[in-house]
Amino acid sequence: MSANPLTKAEFELAGNAVSIRHFTRGFGETTVLRNLNLDIAPGEFVALLGHSGSGKSTLLRALAGLDTVEEGQIDRPSAVSVVFQEHRLLPWKNVTDNVTLGLDGKEWNAQAEAILQEVGLGHRLEAWPLTLSGGEAQRAALARALIREPKLLMLDEPFAALDALTRLRMQKLVLDLWKRHDCAVLLVTHDVDEALALADRALVLERGEIRTEVEIPLTRPRRHADPAFEALRERLLHVLGVTS
Repeated sequence: MSANPLTKAEFELAGNAVSIRHFTRGFGETTVLRNLNLDIAPGEFVALLGHSGSGKSTLLRALAGLDTVEEGQIDRPSAVSVVFQEHRLLPWKNVTDNVTLGLDGKEWNAQAEAILQEVGLGHRLEAWPLTLSGGEAQRAALARALIREPKLLMLDEPFAALDALTRLRMQKLVLDLWKRHDCAVLLVTHDVDEALALADRALVLERGEIRTEVEIPLTRPRRHADPAFEALRERLLHVLGVTS
């Protein structure tokens, strides 16, 4: 019964970025996750769907090392970063200082500037979080996650609070960053279209178990008008109990 972060050498030798075996997590008399098994390959983009209370965030917290693993085993890389729905920037620190939070040494400032350029915030290095738009704040949160060069990047509904156009821009940015940084990604989302637009594979979590796994063999960029996209959309909606 353990959550084992793999060393860099172990990660490079492993066949999977994430390996979960027989993971069960409960709170009191309520079992949230039940005997869950999951593998995520290095560089794979996986979307996790499910209704509220299905266990998505509980699984993410365990993978992030925020919760202890009392039953089952979780193996993951040592370099893990999380971006939450709330950007969680410290309002009394500027953007650069938020990105380098917890990292010692002024040499990190140059890396922060480079990653902020990547996410389109090169002009906001000294800005205060309260002056950022919602999309800019999430870009800063992405930069803070990526500066640590994670082998596993977890996104917990990071675009849910954004307007539709900003959300589309952020989805494109995440795809570009994923390709550039070559890390495994686990995206927790309620949005079927978002899952299909971004992921290689979509999982549906129901009552603490993975009920459905759908491969998404579509070339990127993906179009909603593509009949194959629409067929996968209908399949996932049906699994989630939404009928047209």
